[in-house]
Amino acid sequence: MVDQASKAAVRLLLPEGASIPLTSFLALAHVTNTGGAFGLFQGKTLFLIGASLVALLVLLLSYRHSHRSSPLTRLCLGLIVGGAIGNLVDRIRLGYVVDFIDLGWWPVFNIADSSIVAGITGLSLSYLVAQSRGHRRVVVQPLPRERFRRRPPEVGC
Repeated sequence: MVDQASKAAVRLLLPEGASIPLTSFLALAHVTNTGGAFGLFQGKTLFLIGASLVALLVLLLSYRHSHRSSPLTRLCLGLIVGGAIGNLVDRIRLGYVVDFIDLGWWPVFNIADSSIVAGITGLSLSYLVAQSRGHRRVVVQPLPRERFRRRPPEVGC
């Protein structure tokens, strides 16, 4: 909802192509993107809508099966799903995505993009932490007592 409200405000208050510097490294800009991340697949709106729907289906199934996962995992999946839905709504309704956060050295992006990146980063970090904990944890199990009992000598005929 925040993503859609911020994009609506940018469309209403700032002409397309305009930019307002806020600080020495941050500007508010009104950019339309008919492509995907970093401007890839420009003009391939139907392909991007289909890819978004498939990705959302996979994410929603992952979220559905994450009931045993940590709250952080569920939060990260929620951020990714929310961001994907925010950009999908733009693609379906407008035929493009509205981007407005301009750092100057990075392609212009929006809150949905930030949500997706934060979710992916959080999932990656939680996975790496879980893996490192799993490798550090060594479980030592005692050997069965039978191995230490003396076996009677076998008597053969």
